[in-house]
Amino acid sequence: MIQLVPLVVLIPLAGAALALALPGRRRIQQGITLLVLTAVLVIGVAFMFLVHENGTLIMQVGGWAAPFGISLVIDSVSAIMIAVSAVVLLAVFLFSIGQGFADGDDETPVSIYYPTYMVLGAGVFNAFIAGDLFNLFVGFEILLVASYVLITLGGTAQRIRAGVTYVVVSLVSSTLFLAAIGVIYGATGTVNMAQLTVRIAELPDDVQLVLNLLLLIAFGIKAAVFPLAFWLPDSYPTAPAPVTAVFAGLLTKVGVYAILRTQTQLFPESSIDRLLMVVAGLTLLVGILGAISQLDVKRLLSFTLISHIGYLIFGISMATSLGFGATIYYMVHHIIVQTTLFLAVGLLERHGGTTSLSGLGGVLRSAPVIGVLFFIPMLNLGGIPPFSGFIGKIGLFTAGAQSGSVGAYWLIGIGTLVSLLTLYALARTWVLAFWRPKARKDADRGSAKQPSTEAMILRRREEQMFEQLQDAPDAQPAQEEKDIPKLMTGATAGMVVVSILLTVFAGPLMTYAERGGDELMAPKAVVQQVLDGEPVLPGGSGETTSMDDGGAK
Repeated sequence: MIQLVPLVVLIPLAGAALALALPGRRRIQQGITLLVLTAVLVIGVAFMFLVHENGTLIMQVGGWAAPFGISLVIDSVSAIMIAVSAVVLLAVFLFSIGQGFADGDDETPVSIYYPTYMVLGAGVFNAFIAGDLFNLFVGFEILLVASYVLITLGGTAQRIRAGVTYVVVSLVSSTLFLAAIGVIYGATGTVNMAQLTVRIAELPDDVQLVLNLLLLIAFGIKAAVFPLAFWLPDSYPTAPAPVTAVFAGLLTKVGVYAILRTQTQLFPESSIDRLLMVVAGLTLLVGILGAISQLDVKRLLSFTLISHIGYLIFGISMATSLGFGATIYYMVHHIIVQTTLFLAVGLLERHGGTTSLSGLGGVLRSAPVIGVLFFIPMLNLGGIPPFSGFIGKIGLFTAGAQSGSVGAYWLIGIGTLVSLLTLYALARTWVLAFWRPKARKDADRGSAKQPSTEAMILRRREEQMFEQLQDAPDAQPAQEEKDIPKLMTGATAGMVVVSILLTVFAGPLMTYAERGGDELMAPKAVVQQVLDGEPVLPGGSGETTSMDDGGAK
């Protein structure tokens, strides 16, 4: 089964090349993309079972033993991240097909959209299986190049401006990452993570700290942690609805994954845990304060995305097996739920012609299905029991309480407050967009009966509240309402079901995540497998060893 390891990258790249060779043939490109994403999903689920039964899978590409060759590593964390990412990519792909059927190619030009979408997936998967820093850099660059194209689809002035910001910030991040790799190579003579685990530990503490901070800054920009998250709210909401959903669900989590992987494997004795606690607390607070001041629903969700990255940094800062396990579970939860909410907002935008709360209203009566599809992930993101958001937060708070540090208790308090403020911001969105009657046009008001005093007071209060909220900088006037294809609704409903399954199967998932946390706490086991494994099989088929029995498979 070791031959499956590189397929999660090769299959999307081959599919992208084939789809690009067939420009304008929408149905064929859609079929290729569907087969590619389904195949990766099946492989990702298979990895979860294989890793659970046999331990970490390791392949040395081309038959070159580490540290000279490229190591591909799949453990519990990377396996579940591949499976969850494939679920998200598949659901958003189906959503985009429905949008394409209804709108044509204006939002997602077929000749480039589907190939670019598969390239994005290949970059994400490559980052999850990378066993050396340079291959991780390559994974980031693959997904970033694809994201540059996707974020500017449609070619509107608003998207081009947002794309320029996104490109500049991403290039700065990539430059810092590449510089950090150069410095690390200069200090250690290698970029293989397994060998770096050994050699970084031999460096002076001040050198280790510099290397750690260099990587943290580079990954912090990609993960959108405070104060490096300024670019996100102005970039993600401008893209087409499917692109926004997949960006919000996946791209920042790849940055968090890189922080998690490097902190545990390269710097297990890190001295920046307190710094991470401060970063986590500020990310939580600044993100949610930005969210509650927003009038546009997509910008509001973008700020909640930043805020909830703080929970993930919270778990990493605990530097315990329980904290890492809770981080893995919460990362899976947030990928699913955040994507689902953005898909639901995509439906809301089509139905109401806008995502500004001032232009929405009465949606629960006119489109109850959209109301339900928004309401369930809203409660989940807000941490209402028994949903997975509540379970994940309890796991993080338990890890913090067991650490016993003052900073952890502060983070528990901040995390509880942020959870309540998240629920407030989303509940306000629900009331204004779904419950309150939609404001009538001026022509209708003149012919209507004079509103009661109570209605006038409520309207005045609404107007005062809207004046206190900030609309999107490039807010567009309300567009014409559009029909919602069943496939778009079905894809969103499917993601809602997946989010509910995270609660139904919370026990096994949390157990799996805790095993992943245990593996992250014992990086020497993987180091030994990568550097001291059996000789690679002929033909570059690679090798795998088991954490359970140490034998070759």
